[in-house]
Amino acid sequence: MSLLVKNARILDPAQKLDGLGSLLVVEGVVTAIGPDAERDPMTAGAEVLDAGGKLLVPGFIDLHVHFREPGHTRKESIETGSRAAVAGGFTSVCAMANTRPVNDSVAITELMLARAAKAGLCRYFPIGAVTKEFKGEELADFGTLKGAGCVAFSDDGLPIVSAEVMRRALEYTRWLETPVVAHEEDPTLAAKGYMHEGAVSAALGCLGIPAAAEEAMVARDIVLAEHTGGHLHLAHISTAGSLRMIREAKKRGLPVTCEVTPHHFALTDKELMKFDSDYKMNPPLRSEADLDAVLQALADGTVDAIATDHAPHGHDDKEVELPIAAFGVIGLETAFPLAIELLVNKKIISLERAVDLLTAAPARAFHLDKKGLGSLRVGNPADFALINLDAKVTVDRAFIQSRSYNTPFKGWQLPGKIESTWVAGKRVWG
Repeated sequence: MSLLVKNARILDPAQKLDGLGSLLVVEGVVTAIGPDAERDPMTAGAEVLDAGGKLLVPGFIDLHVHFREPGHTRKESIETGSRAAVAGGFTSVCAMANTRPVNDSVAITELMLARAAKAGLCRYFPIGAVTKEFKGEELADFGTLKGAGCVAFSDDGLPIVSAEVMRRALEYTRWLETPVVAHEEDPTLAAKGYMHEGAVSAALGCLGIPAAAEEAMVARDIVLAEHTGGHLHLAHISTAGSLRMIREAKKRGLPVTCEVTPHHFALTDKELMKFDSDYKMNPPLRSEADLDAVLQALADGTVDAIATDHAPHGHDDKEVELPIAAFGVIGLETAFPLAIELLVNKKIISLERAVDLLTAAPARAFHLDKKGLGSLRVGNPADFALINLDAKVTVDRAFIQSRSYNTPFKGWQLPGKIESTWVAGKRVWG
């Protein structure tokens, strides 16, 4: 019932810890951490794991996944999605409500939680719908959904077109202390587009989604957040204009947080020249200037979290013509290795900042720090990952644990192998 992980490089940004030490876990809870943890009298009789100098970090937290259950388990189930999560070092996930049926009721929330408990892998936090049946008209019952276990509210996959509905959602969630997670897309501007509108789409003769489709809604909702005082969380931000507005909103102290995805800091719309639907997602891959703006926002603190927007699709959803292929890519297994390769190794951000964007910062954004998540402070749940930064992984079918394989990173070799993942002191991967 007790575990001592010794000889680890412990990196916990929330505690400003970075150095060799040990972690003592008793009954699933952190009992001691740091260079003196081995001297704790409770180490007597503990199982000992020698980390061999590998990196030990708090378990990663993903604020944005789609596990497709109920409704589309041929693409992913809560069990297979959870396995992909722990394989990627994620010990907590927040699952979007665009299931079939939509998660707009206590019954669906409870079903999700029961399936996650049966899987017994990662912590699973449902996100409830903002509007009933995702129709964008009548608000779901936020109070009962939060009471059942929902940690945020979102119609992700669809924008909240009505400013009045968004206003009321922000007002209600203010007293609930939960964020409204916004998929920012003006449908009249996005129209039937399926890639970024710009020089590449023009050259290819493809219908584009302009940056303004995202930016117009970001501007509106920042105004509403200021008006209501409600917590607005902006999902999968992809454009320079959006990030400029978010940066300014934060400077003014507005209750606004945001996330970016690995594919938006890794790839640009030029990938669509391959006409490969594994590069089709929403928001779409943007221009080089937008990618540079994402990197700058990661570096200067504008971005609160790296979130995967893990969106599994089957072969028949993707192996069709680009205009009709499904939007979305998977990302749980590749998120941390991509952050190491493209952000840390290229000196965009430090290793500490990268880990913070996957642990303490997302925990704060969704108030999961109040549950003891995001840091390995004494008394917190012992959720952690052991990582070999020197070992490389190859993104292939054997590496991917998701039921689906719609990744744009097929064949990439990346540093940062997740050796093992632990939830409440129990090994769930590796």
